[in-house]
Amino acid sequence: MRYVIFLLGILLGGCQVTPKASEPLAQVGPRPLYLLSQLPEGDLKQRLEVCRQQPFYRSEFSLAHRGAPLMFPEHSRASYQAAIDMGAGIAECDVTFTADLQLVCRHAQCDLHQTTDILLRPELAAKCSIPFTPADPATGRVANARCCTSDITADEFSQLCAKMDGVNPAAMLAKDYIAGTPAWRSELYSQCAAPLTHRHSIALFQQQGVKMIPELKQPEVPMPFQQQYTQQYFAQQLIDEYKAAGVAPSQVYLQSFNWQDILYWLEHEPEFGRQAVWLDERYEQPGFDPQQPQSWQPSMAALKAAGLNIIAPPLWVLLRERDGTIVPTAYAKAARAAGLDIIAWSLERSAPLAKGADWYYQSLPLLARDDGAILQVLHVLAQDVGVIGVFSDWPGTTTFYANCLLAPE
Repeated sequence: MRYVIFLLGILLGGCQVTPKASEPLAQVGPRPLYLLSQLPEGDLKQRLEVCRQQPFYRSEFSLAHRGAPLMFPEHSRASYQAAIDMGAGIAECDVTFTADLQLVCRHAQCDLHQTTDILLRPELAAKCSIPFTPADPATGRVANARCCTSDITADEFSQLCAKMDGVNPAAMLAKDYIAGTPAWRSELYSQCAAPLTHRHSIALFQQQGVKMIPELKQPEVPMPFQQQYTQQYFAQQLIDEYKAAGVAPSQVYLQSFNWQDILYWLEHEPEFGRQAVWLDERYEQPGFDPQQPQSWQPSMAALKAAGLNIIAPPLWVLLRERDGTIVPTAYAKAARAAGLDIIAWSLERSAPLAKGADWYYQSLPLLARDDGAILQVLHVLAQDVGVIGVFSDWPGTTTFYANCLLAPE
């Protein structure tokens, strides 16, 4: 029956279901259909409408960005499980280290004050690099704190409750400071979500049968840490934990913004290094322009010659407006011409687009004015840019699209 649905979908407009009997069903939920309702009438909407009632299956095009943090606390067990249930075929643990040099999943080394309840635990809050300081309306001082994974041990980290990312800068009390979730995200599933060590994330992803895309986070403490913990040791420790768990290199896509990390993996761990993903932040360089190759040196060909196979820029670096349509940038075309695969980040990390300009969509000021643009962006990334995957804070959307309009994996 599954093959009948697959063939019928092709005849009715390209709707495709991944024909892998071993893949579990995915529950994409109502959000993809909400986004579909926002699409203007046209060919894309007609093709996606055909897929409304079909079954959906896991897809490696669908990458879980920190889990499913649109509604679940990022890098928590619940967030990862939600993403996997929505069909994410690859899940991300952003990796940093603790005071006892253990690896844990956290987007930034020093974000515990805004992503966990550490400030409500006096013994642990006392260890924070910067204790909570209340706002002072008289002077205009905003509330502040800085709590790092490197301030506490892995056991202490595991005692915390993960929460939705956000703080209230006007807070007078710690309990109000951590209650800063943006209004467009949800706290419905934020009841003491369990944070994970890197090893625990590996075990979960192995048990669930998904691939892994860890990001080695840039340390926010001086390196070498504790006089002997170097950046290269950190980069090697990440791989060693996959080896210890018996994870094949083909199941892991190492990520880093640090080009030296990529070079280290290519030289010292080539089996893992060949799938390493360079998170390209050359957009921070003065004068960067996705249409001007001289502004993003070294060239794509030089990166490929150095051994890189996958590059990952933000959405806006890959897309631009031309004559009322969304098209690939020169950057996107050059990457593909050089033989580089592309992963894009991050879909559904933004407030509703109708609320105004957004960093991820800055190159689409006229065409990304409502949430219907999310599916349009996804379509151009998949069909015209040719990305191999897209990070999303709500992987049900990317799973829906991949099952509907991409060729079976």
